[in-house]
This record gives sequence, structure tokens and C-alpha cells, in this order.
Amino acid sequence: MAGVSGRRVVITGVGVTAPGGQGAKAFWDLLTDGRTATRRISFFDPAPFRSQVAAEVDFDPVLSGLTPQEVRRMDRAAQFAVVTAREAVADSGLAFEEIDPRRTGVTVGSAVGATMGLDQEYRTVSDGGRLELVDHTYAVPHLYNYMVPSSFATEVAWVVGAEGPATVVSTGCTSGLDAVGHAADLVRDGTVDVMIAGATDAPISPITLACFDAIKATTNRNDDPEHASRPFDASRNGFVLGEGSAVFVLEDLERARARGARIYAEVAGYATRSNAFHMTGLRPDGKEMAEAIRVALDEARLNPEDIDYVNAHGSGTKQNDRHETAAFKRSLGEHAHRTPVSSIKSMIGHSLGAIGSIEIAASVLAMVHNVVPPTANLHTPDPECDLDYVPLTARDQLTDAVLSVGSGFGGFQSAIVLAGPEREER
Repeated sequence: MAGVSGRRVVITGVGVTAPGGQGAKAFWDLLTDGRTATRRISFFDPAPFRSQVAAEVDFDPVLSGLTPQEVRRMDRAAQFAVVTAREAVADSGLAFEEIDPRRTGVTVGSAVGATMGLDQEYRTVSDGGRLELVDHTYAVPHLYNYMVPSSFATEVAWVVGAEGPATVVSTGCTSGLDAVGHAADLVRDGTVDVMIAGATDAPISPITLACFDAIKATTNRNDDPEHASRPFDASRNGFVLGEGSAVFVLEDLERARARGARIYAEVAGYATRSNAFHMTGLRPDGKEMAEAIRVALDEARLNPEDIDYVNAHGSGTKQNDRHETAAFKRSLGEHAHRTPVSSIKSMIGHSLGAIGSIEIAASVLAMVHNVVPPTANLHTPDPECDLDYVPLTARDQLTDAVLSVGSGFGGFQSAIVLAGPEREER
């Protein structure tokens, strides 16, 4: 949809760092193969915890192109963001040195910021928790960067010398969707010409495990890590923690066409709502998510029948999967029963604030290849989740318009609509 300025916003660069392989190609190969990247946690001994499995990224910062100084300065989540942004920038083919830096901006989503760095530094300055009065002299020199998540946006801005708006969006598990939606709005209204937008999180740490253990949100299926994440399956019993990043280059359609760019998709519609109900709970009727979907479709000038694929939040908790199923039925009507829906969290886990952007990457690649990724580990459908969840195997599917949704603690409900830029205007 054209905004006030008449601009349509498109994605021209994609970068992904995810469990199972670094880079967009490795990520897509894992999804379409239906392979899972979930395993027993290797970063530390998880034995004391109820949930001991996660989807870890096999990531070497030096081999990924970071200097020793960058590695020293940045938390793991910031490292993900910078490496992933560099991939997206290279993929876009944009010569950023030829663009007015004041017309280039950055938006980074993150739910939990520098969790791993802060966890490690607390253990260091407290001597493993033995000191009540910590000794700050043992901390890394750049501890302030860990304390302030805005440093993520700063690091990404430095990648291309962006001097326009630089923002961190932190709305829990919808951060990755909201960061891209916010960036698209800035391009659409003419504030900037180009945005580097996405999300990053590296939350696999003892403190995170303890928090989710306390509310029993994560699975305790520790004896079978590869099959622990089971969205929409009757035997599901919680999500699997993950980590990663996805970053995109966004620009207006006419600019992209003028320079002969490869255009992945248009960010055609976006909306977010709050349920104002409960910090972690969801109403079973899915009303707020359905409203976000309706508004996103209206902004995209698309009807429910135009949606070819739904990339679900699909966390694998009893509450979420039923809530989401109800939201799809409420917003898409009868078309919900004819539309393939899948959850890639079944393969790469739930990377909290990053997952929304990673799911946008999956949606974009589904459009490029006309293939819908599957929901792995879905063997016994829950009768209350009675839509087409593409079990086990990827499916060839003409995909010109995709709906991707997210749900987050605090009541956040977000929806984004991606469409082929050559689609018939409606």
C-alpha cells in the first residue's frame, strides 16, 4: 500500500544467522529439508534446570569476519546483528557510500539485549556469585555497551555509516516483527530512503533458563532434543529456546527499480495490538491477534483470500497454539482452512525478540522459491488446532502474499503482510 508520501517499501537485501547454519542459504536448506537444530545445551551445564535443550547457533565470530576488537567490544547478540547486517548489505548490492548517510537509518529489535554478556560479567565480578559486594574492576571495559541495548543499533549503523534514525525496538517476542514494521513506516513516510532493519537475540544463559523454568513455558522433553519442539502437536509441552538474527535492507520500490535491484518482497501491511489482559496469558478467542491481522491486510489492500501462506508464531505451548488457531479463523474466515500454516520454531526454536525477523526471512524465501516450509515433529495433531499446518515435509506452493504473525509476553500481538511487488493492485 502506498503511504502518505506515495512510497511502497520493498526488501532488497536479506541476511540470516540461525541455528543449523549461518547465512540465508544454509537457513533455507535446513527449513526445506525439515531438519531440526535443537539439541542439549552445550554453552554450560544445563543439568540443574528443568529444560535442558535449545537451538544453538554454531558461530565463530572471527571466522564470520569480526576483528578481535569487535569480539571484545560486543555481546554475542550484537555480534550476530553486525555479521547478519553485513550479509544483508552485500546481498542488496547497494553502494552505501553513494547514499546520503542522513537518509539511511537502522532499527534493531531485541527482547533481552546482552543477556549472555551480562550473565557472564556478573559471574566474573561476583566471583561466581560468592561476593555480595561485587568487584567492578574485573568487568570487561565495554560493560556499559552490555547494559544499554541501544548499542546494538549503534554497531549496525557503523556497518554502513548510517546517520539517520537509529532505534532499538524491544516488545518481547514481537520485537523482530515490530522493528521491520517501524522501519517500513519510516521509509514509507519519507523520513529516510533506506533502512537496515531486523532483530537479534542470544538468550541461552542460566538466568534465561531459570526464568522460563519458573513458569514452565519451556519443554522438559530433555531425552529427545531433536523432537522437543512440537508446535500444534497434541503432545507439545512448551517451547525450545533458540538464538539468532535476521536483518534486511528496506528501500522504496521506485528507488529499487531504478537501480535494477533484486526485489524480494514488498512490506505491504503491518499492525500491532495489545491484549491489555495478562503479562503471560492469552485469551482463547485470539481477538487481538485477529485485529492486528485485519488491520495489516487493510493496509496492504488485500483480502483474506489473497493470503497464500501463514508463517505462524507457533511456539509449541498449549495456550499459544490454540489462541493462534482461533485468531486465524477469526481474521481469515473460511480461507483459514484452505491456507497452509507452518511454524519454523519446530526446527530452529524460539529466539525471543529475534524470531519475528527470522520468520520474515523464512516468509520472504518461501515467496522466492514458491515453497512452504514444514512444521517439523507434527505427528499427532491437536483436535483444537485443526488447520493445515504442513506437517513434516515442505510443500510446493505458489506464494505471492504471506502473513507472518507474532505473540509476546505483555500482550503484544503483531502481524505483517509481505507481497510480490508485481501483484495486481487491489
